[in-house]
Amino acid sequence: MLSDGQIIAIKKCNILDEGNLKNFINEIIILSQINHRNVVKLLGCCLETKVPLLVYEFIPNGTLFQYLHEENEEFPLTWDMRLRIAIEIAGALSYLHSEASSPIYHRDIKSTNILLDEKYRAKVADFGTSKSVKIDQTHVTTLVHGTFGYLDPEYFQTSQFTEKSDVYSFGVVLVELLTGEKPVSSTRSEEGRSLSSYFILSMKKNHLFDILDDQIKKEGDKEEIIIVANLAKSCLHLNGEKRPTMGEVVMELQGIQKASRGEQNYEELQYVRSKEIDPSYVCSTSS
Repeated sequence: MLSDGQIIAIKKCNILDEGNLKNFINEIIILSQINHRNVVKLLGCCLETKVPLLVYEFIPNGTLFQYLHEENEEFPLTWDMRLRIAIEIAGALSYLHSEASSPIYHRDIKSTNILLDEKYRAKVADFGTSKSVKIDQTHVTTLVHGTFGYLDPEYFQTSQFTEKSDVYSFGVVLVELLTGEKPVSSTRSEEGRSLSSYFILSMKKNHLFDILDDQIKKEGDKEEIIIVANLAKSCLHLNGEKRPTMGEVVMELQGIQKASRGEQNYEELQYVRSKEIDPSYVCSTSS
């Protein structure tokens, strides 16, 4: 707590090495360029101490991962909350890619890096490995970095990270919001260990409604769920060029939210890449 009563969060290096210090300095540089309500705010830093320190606004309600994957019967995430959180994450990424002073690739989007504030609004965090790129630059070539289960397969194969690699990782988070499943699980069959593979396979077999989180089955609107599932599928396309931009994702999700509030008809929704829902994805429901 600061002298004025403000509660803050301190991030410090556990192991002092060149790589960690580089990530800390990178995070300062990146976050000093960003001002967005859904990105965690860096308030200051201290690099003179033996262990470097970063000072952030305190985000009290933990990570999205905790609410999706740990027992939490007292506060289940409703369908409306999940949709709003998805919009907030997408909006932050769209800002990073298109509206920041120079485009920024996050490079480690995952549910543990999405914090929830006192009103359960999403805050994207952890910019230690993020990259700021020139406006005309289409990719960065780096050693492959990221978290297994969220990693863009195209980036893994080519070492070229593009804005569509963030889109892929966001697609995995969107599937987590839909299914409540972890990004990697040994309890699923071998071909479905990775959540993205499990989800795509289930969609192909018309089993979408068999793998949804119980909370969504209970209260989610079937038509909204199908549109979000198709959007997640497009984000997870193996060919990065065929994935939507984060701007398109935001428009799609906001359209669903408006329709659910009665502000817009489903028929008026502009689907990503103007593709209508594949009727084969109106899936079976398990009893």
